Amino acid sequence: MAAPHGEQIHQQVQDYYGKELQKSKDLKTNACITSSRRLPKAVRDALERVHDEVVSRYYGCGLVIPERLAACRILDLGSGSGRDCYLLSQLVGEHGHVTGIDMTEGQVEVAKRHIAYHMEKFGYQKPNVEFLQGYMEKLGDVGLADESYDIVISNCVINLVPDKRAVLREAHRVLKPRGEMYFSDVYASQRPHETIQKHRVLWGECLAGALYWRDLYSIAEEVGFSTPCLVTASPITTGDKELEGILGDCRFVSATFRLFKVPESSRAGPGQVTYKGGIVGHEQELVFDANFTFKKGEVVDVDAEMAAILWSSRFAEEFQIRDGGAKTAAPQDCCYKGVKEKICNPFQLLEGPVALGPACHTGGTCGPPGCC
Repeated sequence: MAAPHGEQIHQQVQDYYGKELQKSKDLKTNACITSSRRLPKAVRDALERVHDEVVSRYYGCGLVIPERLAACRILDLGSGSGRDCYLLSQLVGEHGHVTGIDMTEGQVEVAKRHIAYHMEKFGYQKPNVEFLQGYMEKLGDVGLADESYDIVISNCVINLVPDKRAVLREAHRVLKPRGEMYFSDVYASQRPHETIQKHRVLWGECLAGALYWRDLYSIAEEVGFSTPCLVTASPITTGDKELEGILGDCRFVSATFRLFKVPESSRAGPGQVTYKGGIVGHEQELVFDANFTFKKGEVVDVDAEMAAILWSSRFAEEFQIRDGGAKTAAPQDCCYKGVKEKICNPFQLLEGPVALGPACHTGGTCGPPGCC
């Protein structure tokens, strides 16, 4: 029996999320359950205002709430019952906008029927959210135009799509220049073998379609994104002995990454940046990813790619950015004096610090193609 493909996978996933799963507690693994780490107060307060039915039908694997969202236009790929959309609706404000797209009719229906409730709850004069039924790898089919969103988010759903390249390609297309894709998903320590790939429950549980983590880097480069910035990672466990036997030595992790659509003109050399402390909720420090934490007023050496991201993105006015001067690294080189090599392997992040340097040749750390 060959692994399922295309429409067969879509149908299996729709059946699993539309029929078999009725509430979050029906899941058999913790792959699609958000980390229990403490949420910022603004997010906790916003979550309390989301309708109970929407929250109970939520199956995400991470917190996909990036910083500095006021007035942004956001697209949620695989929005499900709309929990993240209604959270973001409050954070972008009445002058922002959130679009959710999902292929499962039942989930979209749940999200849509609570629009009026939430707009009244938030005190908005008109809706700043909309929900569409469609495929995230075919955003043009539902009328989403080129360069129409500031941010694209996704929460534990890209693994459910057979064609990951198409998803990232479409996300890149609809993002405005300088935009960001901020997403959580499930990643594998190796390419899952065929027995895993053809298992219906493991597809629904977000494991069979998990991307080998290294493949994310090659796909991101191929479609035009910056090198992925690893933000957080959490281990995935299952208490089901049958599923554990099928998975064997293939390990899984839920991880959050951020990708940026950096204009070519913004790519220069490494630099030094100082965070001004102007982002609400992050006044003293901004934990940008697993490699860079910016404390207010502290000068930080950054590589060429991070300098370009901060310079060209919505974060530009939050930093004082200076050219690195004597450093002469190539635009995407991470291995020069003054900046540590980046951790980009989510499994390494779970295991804690390891030796850098030569490790980047063996999978301990990695960077853009040709780095190190």
